[in-house]
Amino acid sequence: MDSSKQIEILANLIPPKSRVLDLGCGDGTFLEYLIQERGCFGYGIELDDENVGICVKRGVHVLQLDLEQGLKLFEDQSFDVVLQIDTLQHLRNAEIMLKETARVGKMGVVTFPNFAHWPNRLSVLNGRMPVTKHLPYEWYDTPNIRVATFKDFQSLAEKNQLHILEAFGMKDNHRVRYFSNLRASTAVFKFTAQTTTRE
Repeated sequence: MDSSKQIEILANLIPPKSRVLDLGCGDGTFLEYLIQERGCFGYGIELDDENVGICVKRGVHVLQLDLEQGLKLFEDQSFDVVLQIDTLQHLRNAEIMLKETARVGKMGVVTFPNFAHWPNRLSVLNGRMPVTKHLPYEWYDTPNIRVATFKDFQSLAEKNQLHILEAFGMKDNHRVRYFSNLRASTAVFKFTAQTTTRE
């Protein structure tokens, strides 16, 4: 995550004292913030040895698991919130993990680089894959094996009967509410498996 402002924006999507599962938690920075500032409790899932070690030093509960193997370890609705913060685009089983996020959590929060952001569109029009702050790799060495836009995720959510509670973009540490598919570098979605709005 790029900044403390982005952490604050995303943290505000998560109710205080929630039981949280953070998929691909990295070095545990966000989960540590949720624990300290929002009174949350939970676990991170991370594969990288170095990041797991940093999480442990931070005092963040972490499980070293490969997300490609799914979340069979966890029962239905066992967490209040399941997070996929810049994780979905790295997964081969992206749709399965989205379903698992909705199964394991009462609510899910997903963020990913928005491929439809206008500089990316301009780069493609010029015949090149984009290389930006949020997509910093060349096409041949990127860890992102998926690219998606706001509209792509909305279609996938509809296909899997997910109810989007909130959607907005982020750019330069600010929310982007209007024309997000064009103006935002990062897409943010909060959703539930319920197909009707909660009271």
